[in-house]
Amino acid sequence: MDLSRRGICQALPFLFSSAVWAADDQPIQSFATPFDKLPIHTNGTNQSRSILNGMTHAGCPLEVHETTLGAGQMPHPPHHHVHEELFLMMKGQLEVTIAGKTTVIGPGSAAFVHSGEEHGVKNIGTEAAQYFVVAVGTEA
Repeated sequence: MDLSRRGICQALPFLFSSAVWAADDQPIQSFATPFDKLPIHTNGTNQSRSILNGMTHAGCPLEVHETTLGAGQMPHPPHHHVHEELFLMMKGQLEVTIAGKTTVIGPGSAAFVHSGEEHGVKNIGTEAAQYFVVAVGTEA
């Protein structure tokens, strides 16, 4: 499936409204935080910054983080999970494998992983790769 950035953005409201949760869950509150103020988690040559993690107003779990992945590195082995993920590339090159199909993506590119599909990413460049992950749906 070939998804454009426009198509992905058009699908986000549907994804956000597709889950029903208990009324006592508080939605993510509005905020604005400069990138350099986000807490950094370091693991070797890799870094990540948590941006948000909570529920949308429609009760759908939403988690967003930024990752800077060192040359030749993987954040973890290929895996699968219930929630869906959107990868948005900022810098560098990632080799993205989804359900056995491998594609190389660079700045401005996107990758979407459907629920349950095995996937993994690897920085195949000689410099750090930076990307954002938007995870939508149940983490189970």
